[in-house]
Amino acid sequence: MSEHQWKAFTVPAGDGIAEVALIGPGKGNVMGPDFWNELPAVFAELDRDDAVRVVVLSGSGKNFSYGLDLPGMAGDLAPALAPDSRAAARTRFHDMILRMQSGVNAVADCRKPVIAAIWGWCIGGGVDLITAADFRYASADAKFSIREVKVGMVADMGTLARIPAIIGDGHFRELALTGRDIDAARAERIGLVNDVFDDAEATLAAARAAATEIADNPPLVVHGIKQVLDRARSAAVDDSLRFVAAWNAAFLPSNDLSEAITAIFEKRKPNFIGD
Repeated sequence: MSEHQWKAFTVPAGDGIAEVALIGPGKGNVMGPDFWNELPAVFAELDRDDAVRVVVLSGSGKNFSYGLDLPGMAGDLAPALAPDSRAAARTRFHDMILRMQSGVNAVADCRKPVIAAIWGWCIGGGVDLITAADFRYASADAKFSIREVKVGMVADMGTLARIPAIIGDGHFRELALTGRDIDAARAERIGLVNDVFDDAEATLAAARAAATEIADNPPLVVHGIKQVLDRARSAAVDDSLRFVAAWNAAFLPSNDLSEAITAIFEKRKPNFIGD
């Protein structure tokens, strides 16, 4: 791995393992412009680096990620959300969704196995990111939420495409439609995470141990296993991502979304009216 200085990540590597950690901004490692600009480049570089055999993906501080940085992304969202938004603005918004999707896709498509280590909150875009990993470990304090429905959005970065292959349909629909929070015990019970550990340190240690086991295996065989496993579902994932990008470009602008964003800034419960 090069000595590139990323703004949204730290990426130390050694002994065949790269550790990608989200570093902000803020205590919740929110996903703003730097995150979306850098994510595809980080994983493209890891994919090319023969010295890297496995990737461990985590947050920094006390949380994995609070998800999309709505204030930070407001400038990119504003033209598409304007009352007079027309085809040109919505086309640019559609292109932006596809660019953002390419970052999460780079995680999923990386030939090197990706192990997510999660503690604290994992919300919205955080769930998109961990569902692109090959498997997931969590600490006992981890909490998960497909939160987009509560802010007037259809999740469009990959959760709706990838999580059906991870957890059962009933659990998935419940979480996507309610936007409710679940704890690590529930996440393990439904298969969202493979195992739960006492704390962040133990979770990261377990992820590193699994990464070492994988790194000791023949790298080209590991690549082959990933490609074969991904083959069966890649067409369905691609189709779902294209569909939701078009859907949100057409239907995301709404009074309910504006109300959701206003309510976040005013720290109150939103009042949705279906408009």
